[in-house]
Amino acid sequence: MSDVMSMMFEPADLLVASPATVSRCGMVYMEPEQMGWRVLVESWIKEYVGSAYEDGNQIAEASFIEPKKYGKNAPQLEEGQLRTSFVLSEGEATYLKALTEWIVEPMLCFVRRELNEMAPTSDAQLVVGMLRLMQCTLEDAIGGEDPNKDEIGDDPKKMLKRKQHIECAFLIGVIWSIGCSSDQQHKFSDFLNAFIADFNIVEMKHKGVYTALQLRKWNKPLFGETEILSGKFIKPFPNQNGHVHDFVYLHGSGGNGGGEWKLWVDTLPKFQIPDNAQYATITVPTAASAKVSFMLNLLVSRKIKVLVCGPTGTGKSTYIFETINRSMDQELYKPIMLGFSAKTSAHMTQDIIDGKLMKRRKGVFGPPMGATAIIFVDDLNMPEVETYGAQPPIELLRQMVDNGGWYDLKEKTWRTIIDCVLVSAMGPPTGGRNQITSRLMRHFNLLCLEDFNDATLELIFDTITQWYLSVKKFSTEIQRMAPTLVAATLDTYRTAMKSLLPTPSKSHYVFNLRDFSRVIQGVLMVVPSEDFSRDELVRLWTHESLRVFGDRLTEEQDRNWFLEHVKKMVSTHLDADFGDTFVHLSEDPLYPNIDYAAIRRLFFGIYMSEPDEDNRPYIEIKDTEMLSKRMSDCLDEFNASSRKPMSLVMFMFAIEHVSRICRVLNMPGGNALLVGVGGSGRQSNTILATHISGFTLFQITIAKNYGTTEWRDDLKSLLRAAGTGGSDMVFLFSDNQIKNQAMVEDINNMLNSGEVPNIFPADERAAICDGVRGFAKTEFGKAANDMTPTEMYAYFIRRVRQHLHIVLAFSPIGDTFRERLRLFPSLINCCVIDWFTAWPEDALQAVATKFLADLELDDESIRSKLVVTCQAFHENARQLGEKFNDELGRVVYVTPTSYLELILVFKSCLAQQRTKVTLAIKRYKNGLEQIQHATVSVNEMQDELTAKQPVLAEAQVATAQLMEQVQARLPSVEKKQKEVGADAAVAQKEADECELVANDVKADLAAAIPALNQAVAALDTIKPNDINEVKKLAKPPYGVKIVCEGVCVMLGLKPVKVPDPDDPTKKIWDFWPTSQKMMSDSNFINTLKTYDKDNMDESRIKEIRKTYMTNEKFNPEAAKKASSAAAGMCQWVYAMETYERIAKVVAPKRAALAEAESALAITMGELNGKKAELKAVEDDLQELQDKFNEGVRYSKQLEDDVTLCGLKLDRATQLINGLGGEKHRWEAFVKDLGITYMNLTGDIMVSAGVLAYLGPFTSNFRQKQLDDWVSQCKTAGIPASGSPTLTTSLGEPVRIRQWNVEGLPVDSFSVDNGIIIFNARRWPLLIDPQGQANAWIRNMELKNDLKVIKLTDDSYLRILENAVQFGTPVLLENVQEDLDPSLEPLLLKQLFKQGGAMCIKLGDAVVEYNPEFRFYITTKLRNPHYLPEVSVKITLLNFMITPEGLEDQLLSLVVSTERPDLQEKKDLLVVEGAQNAAALKDIEDNVLEILSGEGNILEDESAIAALKLSSTKSEEIKIKQNAAKETELEIDKVRQGYRPVAFSTQVLFFCISDLATIEPTYQYSLKWFSNLFVTSIKTSAKSADLITRMSNLDSHFTLSLYRAICRSLLEKDKLVFSFMLTIKILMGKNQIDVNEWYFLLTGGVALDNPHENPAIEWLSNKQWGEVCRLGDLKTMAGFREDFVTNIRRWKQIYDSVDPHTMPLPGDWNKKVTPLERLCAIRCIRPDKVVLAVQNFVIAEMGKPFVEPPIFDLSLSFNESNCTVPLVFILSKGSDPMGALLKLADELKKEATPVSLGQGQGPIAEANIESARTSGGWVVLQNCHLAPSWMGRMEKICEELSVDNCHKDFRIWCTTYPSPLFPSAVLQNGVKMTMEPPKGLRANLSGSFALDPIADPEFY
Repeated sequence: MSDVMSMMFEPADLLVASPATVSRCGMVYMEPEQMGWRVLVESWIKEYVGSAYEDGNQIAEASFIEPKKYGKNAPQLEEGQLRTSFVLSEGEATYLKALTEWIVEPMLCFVRRELNEMAPTSDAQLVVGMLRLMQCTLEDAIGGEDPNKDEIGDDPKKMLKRKQHIECAFLIGVIWSIGCSSDQQHKFSDFLNAFIADFNIVEMKHKGVYTALQLRKWNKPLFGETEILSGKFIKPFPNQNGHVHDFVYLHGSGGNGGGEWKLWVDTLPKFQIPDNAQYATITVPTAASAKVSFMLNLLVSRKIKVLVCGPTGTGKSTYIFETINRSMDQELYKPIMLGFSAKTSAHMTQDIIDGKLMKRRKGVFGPPMGATAIIFVDDLNMPEVETYGAQPPIELLRQMVDNGGWYDLKEKTWRTIIDCVLVSAMGPPTGGRNQITSRLMRHFNLLCLEDFNDATLELIFDTITQWYLSVKKFSTEIQRMAPTLVAATLDTYRTAMKSLLPTPSKSHYVFNLRDFSRVIQGVLMVVPSEDFSRDELVRLWTHESLRVFGDRLTEEQDRNWFLEHVKKMVSTHLDADFGDTFVHLSEDPLYPNIDYAAIRRLFFGIYMSEPDEDNRPYIEIKDTEMLSKRMSDCLDEFNASSRKPMSLVMFMFAIEHVSRICRVLNMPGGNALLVGVGGSGRQSNTILATHISGFTLFQITIAKNYGTTEWRDDLKSLLRAAGTGGSDMVFLFSDNQIKNQAMVEDINNMLNSGEVPNIFPADERAAICDGVRGFAKTEFGKAANDMTPTEMYAYFIRRVRQHLHIVLAFSPIGDTFRERLRLFPSLINCCVIDWFTAWPEDALQAVATKFLADLELDDESIRSKLVVTCQAFHENARQLGEKFNDELGRVVYVTPTSYLELILVFKSCLAQQRTKVTLAIKRYKNGLEQIQHATVSVNEMQDELTAKQPVLAEAQVATAQLMEQVQARLPSVEKKQKEVGADAAVAQKEADECELVANDVKADLAAAIPALNQAVAALDTIKPNDINEVKKLAKPPYGVKIVCEGVCVMLGLKPVKVPDPDDPTKKIWDFWPTSQKMMSDSNFINTLKTYDKDNMDESRIKEIRKTYMTNEKFNPEAAKKASSAAAGMCQWVYAMETYERIAKVVAPKRAALAEAESALAITMGELNGKKAELKAVEDDLQELQDKFNEGVRYSKQLEDDVTLCGLKLDRATQLINGLGGEKHRWEAFVKDLGITYMNLTGDIMVSAGVLAYLGPFTSNFRQKQLDDWVSQCKTAGIPASGSPTLTTSLGEPVRIRQWNVEGLPVDSFSVDNGIIIFNARRWPLLIDPQGQANAWIRNMELKNDLKVIKLTDDSYLRILENAVQFGTPVLLENVQEDLDPSLEPLLLKQLFKQGGAMCIKLGDAVVEYNPEFRFYITTKLRNPHYLPEVSVKITLLNFMITPEGLEDQLLSLVVSTERPDLQEKKDLLVVEGAQNAAALKDIEDNVLEILSGEGNILEDESAIAALKLSSTKSEEIKIKQNAAKETELEIDKVRQGYRPVAFSTQVLFFCISDLATIEPTYQYSLKWFSNLFVTSIKTSAKSADLITRMSNLDSHFTLSLYRAICRSLLEKDKLVFSFMLTIKILMGKNQIDVNEWYFLLTGGVALDNPHENPAIEWLSNKQWGEVCRLGDLKTMAGFREDFVTNIRRWKQIYDSVDPHTMPLPGDWNKKVTPLERLCAIRCIRPDKVVLAVQNFVIAEMGKPFVEPPIFDLSLSFNESNCTVPLVFILSKGSDPMGALLKLADELKKEATPVSLGQGQGPIAEANIESARTSGGWVVLQNCHLAPSWMGRMEKICEELSVDNCHKDFRIWCTTYPSPLFPSAVLQNGVKMTMEPPKGLRANLSGSFALDPIADPEFY
């Protein structure tokens, strides 16, 4: 700004003004009281005093109707907008002033003093509203009259009439402005009537009002004949004691048009409900509707802004909607409807309004020419107040009203908005509603509506109920009950509002008239039937009341109370006996007791009929078994047709909720809010109810990139389907799908108005209008053709509201639910609430009974015991969760999903372990059988071997004799074989020659055969008709004729003589007659086919070749042109000629072939004879040979048997010797496994309980509950082991040992966690603040190519998709308390089959699911609060390190540093032990596998060899193991000497881990702690004596830790840490009594103290109570009595300046421990406890532990590196920048500060990137002010590494303690505090350490 410029502010207050702004501005305070309201009245009256016509023109309206022009941007009146105004005479003006002086001020004071305004107003606003109403009334009454120029002024009657109009207009203004701003209008009415009658009533009965009037200097009016006022009105109210708000002044009514007061109800037209009307569309006119309609017509027509305020359910929105959409001329008034909610933005508001306006001219927008736009804003005060007190949407409207427009957000130009008037409705500013700014409020005329009185409500609902019962023709008895139904509902409604009040945990206990209406609507869903009786109507009303009011109740006490109320209503209003009416619900009809459990079985519904049935009746279902079967059938139908079948148990609890949801869905426009924890069945019940109702379900699918665009697209599809489809739509939406509050805002709008404003662009709206036109024609007939697009779209919205059912599944956990109900009131107002309570006992038992029904059990009695045990486990886990929360502040949810998990895990694990144990028993038994078989077989095989040896010798002799005979006959046979062989060779030569000739003949013939076959085929194509046509030809074509001649020649047929055609006198030879005769033969074609081709006449062939083959016309192609038959015959002739030609060549060869075959036959005959002789000789020889072979085989078999028997004997010996040692072990195994199998049921039940419930609990809680469950199983008679654990039940020792090698801590708690991970059905989410689980998983899955991702990674979803497809494990790190909804399909394992493969949908991609895929999730949060919606999808595991596990790690750490040789051996032995154990297991498995093979093991040489080898290896490994055990024992013995320091160190870690409960920035990682410990090991004093060395190390590390921690603590917490450190160390040494410690912290539990205070004058009762409770401690017995005895000495301590240093009276000074002394000081002088604590720490730990180290920035810097951030924790008044910049100067580093805040994130990133490469420093100031950027900063810090950073690069951060600062940065960074030290010594030390004093160069 330049020097000549000035800036002026006009704020309402200075609440958000900074001191800098205030100090630089001059202040002028304007008090509204200084101006007052009279100037407004005077200026208004001046406008109307004078002539109504000036220069022939009407004067314009007054400034209170149209704003004065504020410049070029102010709205202008269009031509034709001027109305007939009025003129007041001077006397009328004076009289009007007197009226205001008389009445206005008292009325204003009465409103301010004694009434509660619904919306805060100012006096000026009320007075201006009064003047507007007067103006509007007078315009209508006396508009156009001029008492100064016309004859009116001289006519007393007319002047009197004008005076009456002025008086009544004034009263109208007072009543409907000043008297209409409160919710106690009857009080205002009484006061106004009393005041008009006697103004002295103020002084007598309203002292506060009178005092206010005196302060305002009000003067009492003077009445009399000489005065202007007479004190009476010409036209007073008809009933002066009546309610003034019940009357309206009608200037044109009454006698002679003089005007009169009328009741509002008398102005209502006659009302009749159409027979086909729908319940939701019925609006019964009332006095309230008449008021709103009259006022809107009166004011809006003059462009006066109206605000209607009233409680929810008073019909504000409905009345306004009816008026502006139906009562007012739609050609002149164009409504623009929008509703506000808490999250409505200014941008959204502007878009909605701009979207409904059209451009008039450049920069000017408005409705169509000649029309006025009515902008109706519902719930005006709902937008939430931002940080600085503004409500942006309201400020935007204020800008439009004040300045006539707003700026275009795209073009940044001003948009003038004309011809618009603002109408609003809102509830009183309570709950989620806020006060709107007075800057906008002042523009409105406020019209407040009170809650309907009982008479109005009875009028409305009596009218509707009587109409329905009459139209539906119910019996007279039923119709007479209509008033009683309404009365009972009204009483219930009023009582619920009074008794069921909202609380933080019952924020939904909010009732309004919509609930009243829903009860009546539910009753009117019934249709008449023959058996519908009065009792059934009573039950129906009870059912509907329970559904509307009872289903939302959360506590048993509330439900029982409401049931008692219903009983009372049934008795008093419905005149029925509750017990008799509901006797069928009682289990004992003789003694009916209808409690809430019984009333649960009251059902009404439409679901007993089929969905496709028209007008499904709403009937009572009394048979619950039939109902249960019907529900189960519907579930089966759904599962048969769905890709996602649901495994539900339709127990009564589930049926109840399905019935309730069905009821809501079958109400037109019915919506439901289902409230319950995750896994309670909200969504599955809704899905089933939707299927039963025959509706279409719609759900959104959340993906990583799912944003506003995708959400709006889904909503468009939903709205289109509901409005233009043929089926009702059910939109199921859960709160875990909410990605931003705008989604709830849209749902709020849909619930409230049926649409999302401006969601459809113009082209889509046009398409929607086309789509809905068919429905409009069906409903309206031809009138639909005349409907405008606006009307058609409104009809579409009406259909959406009727056919769209929104079902919201929200969780009540936390503050979110309550906050949403507050911010979005439609969630309550427009929904029926169904609260899902915890499953009752019958539900738990029903589920367990169903799922355990198919479980195989030896004893059937166990099944019922298991059902009861499951229920007990569930209840135990719930109670344990409450205890866990109470003691440790950790929240664990036990949900129905956990219960299902318990049962399903039990079944799956039991089946798995049964199979495993059975298989193991079988394998061991088989091994034992093989050993036993070998033992028994040894003797048998020895006997067998002895018996077979003589037989073998005899067989060998017989075989030798046979061999001699064969050798003797062999020469003669060989000679005969040679002779026959020579003859055979000659014969074979002849046969070969013969075969050559035959092949030659066949080759020649093969050439002719194809042509012959082709000819035959051609003949087959000739049809008889073709032959007939040819033969009938008298003069055939030449081609036909010559072919026929050729055929005749081939057949040997002769021509005949016929007359010559050229010369008839001559005769010639002609073949045609012969041809005709030939073709007439029926066997003609067959003759050709069977023609003897092998014996053809040679002369015929010569004739054919000579005469015909040479003729060019004689060929098949030419013949075909003449006739197809001729072509076939021609082809036949050609084939015969070809065959004959080839046959000539073949004939000689055939003769030669026949001669050769004849000679060959003779030769072969001779040869066959010789062969026969040879065969006889050979057969004789073969017989001998066979005998010989048989002898040899028999001898061989005997020999083999003897050999095998010897081998088997040897193998049996080897088997016995090799496995003999295993026999006893296997026998023990079989016995133990048998017992294990018997105990599996109980063991697995306990293990399933651990898997399902105990994962989030710490080790102590888990073990206690485990012991309790074991005891319960034994008590119930369920077989179980003595002390089953997860390790014994489900663990695999070899696998566990391998886990330990891979980094899993060795304590049982961590091992159990590992077992849970691999046995649970859901993916694990590990609470892992120390990173133990993370490191273990990384090592374990390293060989499987583990993928590590974070939700902040851009590509994490793509990595997941690939991992799922290829079966790669994935580790998702550092999740917060909310998981990305796109992970839901993976977490729920929503697999489906596609293309024969199992697939899963991740985001928008469908990927094939690999069963090898594994998913791990970890979080660094110490105490996360996972809502049930998250916890039901994962297996939550507490992986926080245990003291035992940490002690073992620290022991390894200290030993590896002190004795690296020992630790190296130890680590090697651990790895080797794991390998040996795995090898032994593999060997045993291999041995058992071999022994379980088919056949006799003794006959398998390779198996025996393998067994021998395995036995050898096993023995070698056992020897190694024994040696390793001895070595390990020696090493452990040495290691135990280091255990004390490991124990004390782990105590220190858990001490500092508790600091985070003090401030969120006090977080330290285990890695940092371990590094500090290693540093102490290296730098602490050495000693040869181990005990001395350990003592030195312990002391050094404790002090080092104290100093390191103190550096990061605020001053206020340093002594607290010292004290905690001391106590924890003493507790570790068992030197602290826990009861004394708790007493010091709490002072004991305060109960009634029976002992009288002996020193009441100086000792308070609170202190005396603590003294008594201290004396009750076992260690302080007698303290109270001694205190009374030594009361004077205790008084001295009490009066002492240093009581903490004084000795205690009596023997207590010697008897008490230091902690007990602290307890005594706490009782007497609690103000000195801090000093006493300091002395306590000094005494126990030494003085250094109460003297924090002086801040040294360079020391902190030296501990950092380029990857470790440095964090300053700030306090008020601290500023580390000076010290930091000085350090930067000293080190010659460039430090770039970035003050974080809005928009600074990218700048900080750019500076970090630059410094990272250049080696500079970046200082991120005030990180707590940029919470949205903290996630990005955490990722940047995680990505820093030595490889990608300059070694001098540093990140410095400053922050106040904030939970939003990243934990990872805190844990891994160097934390520092810099604040003024406390105490003189600390202050001096700090001052001496500061610059420039600490700088030597300064001197």
